[in-house]
Amino acid sequence: MKIAILNDTHCGARNSSDIFMGYQERFYSEVFFPYLLENDIKQIIHLGDYYDNRKTVNFKALSHNRKIFLEKLREYGITMDIILGNHDVYYKNTNELNALKELQGHYMNEVNLIMEPTDMDYDGFKMALVPWINPENEKQTLDFLENTSSQWVGAHLELAGFEMARGQICKDGMDASVFNRFESVLSGHFHAKSSQGNIHYLGAQYEFFWSDCDDPKHFHVLDTKTRELEAIHNPLTIYEKLYYDSRKPPKKFKDLRYLDDKFVKIIVVNKGDVLDFEKFVGRVQDQKIHELKIAEDFKDFLGENVSDNLQVDDTATLVNEYVDAVSTDLDKDRIKLEISTLMTEAQNMEIL
Repeated sequence: MKIAILNDTHCGARNSSDIFMGYQERFYSEVFFPYLLENDIKQIIHLGDYYDNRKTVNFKALSHNRKIFLEKLREYGITMDIILGNHDVYYKNTNELNALKELQGHYMNEVNLIMEPTDMDYDGFKMALVPWINPENEKQTLDFLENTSSQWVGAHLELAGFEMARGQICKDGMDASVFNRFESVLSGHFHAKSSQGNIHYLGAQYEFFWSDCDDPKHFHVLDTKTRELEAIHNPLTIYEKLYYDSRKPPKKFKDLRYLDDKFVKIIVVNKGDVLDFEKFVGRVQDQKIHELKIAEDFKDFLGENVSDNLQVDDTATLVNEYVDAVSTDLDKDRIKLEISTLMTEAQNMEIL
C-alpha cells in the first residue's frame, strides 16, 4: 500500500490571496493529483495545518479549497486521515475548538479527523498519528507515546534543535528524546525540510515567503511494504531571484517567459552599463510577473560589526545575520523569533 503524505498546506495562506490560491491550485491539479492517479494511490495522511488562520476562516478560500481539493477526493475515491496542527485550532491550550470539524461534517466519507493520539492500521502497517500537543493533552499524549505498539509516528511537533526555517533553529520546543524508541517519526509544522536520526520534518509542499526561494519543496509517498519514504518534488515555484552580473550574464536571461506568474527579485552583483541594466529591468517588467524588487546596494545596511561577506539573500537572512553580529546581552534567539513573527504578519497583510 502507498500513502501520500501532506502537511502545512495552509488553506487561505497570505491573507487568502488570489495569487496564492492560484498557485496552490496548480500544485494540486498539475502535480499532486496526477501523481496519485498515475500511481493508484487512494490514501492520504495530512500532518496538520490544513488551514492558515487559527482565528478566522475566509469563505472565498474555503470555497476555492473545496473545489480544488475536497471535491477531488470524492471524485477520485481518495480518503484522508488528518491530524490537528497549531494553525487549525482556535486556542493555544486546547484542540477542542478547531476548523477541521467543518471538513468532517461535509466530507465524512472522505475525511477522517484525528482529534486524539491514535494507532492507525494501513493494510497491516501501524502508524501512530499524534495531533498538536498542548497543555490540555500533553500528559495523555506522552502516556500514549510510551505505550503505543506502533513503530512509526505521524505528528505535528515543535521539537527543540530543528530548523523552523532556513537558519532559524527552534530553541524552546519539546525534547526530541521522547521519540528515540521509534523507527521513524514524520512531522509537519516546520516548513524547512530536515532530518536528525529517526525524526524527519517533511517541510512545506510549496513556497509561501521569499525565505522559501531556492529551497526545494516536496510531498511524500510512504510505501507500507518496503517502509520507504519517497520525496516527490514539486517543480512549481512562485519566487525567483535573478543575480545580475554584467560581466557574465546567465543563458537563462535570454528568454524570460519562465518568470510569468512569479514574484521576482533582481540582485545586482555588478551593474556595469546603466542603460543595459535598465533594458534588462524593462524586459523583466514586460513579463506577466506579480511583483519586481531590486536589491542593489546593502552597504548602508551593514553595520561596522557585520562582515562584508554577508550573502545577499532574503530579508530574514539579512536580519538574522545582523542580530548575530550586534553586541548585546539580550537573548538574540528571542529577538530573531519576535522579528520573524512580525515579518510574517506584515507579509500576510502585504498580499491582498
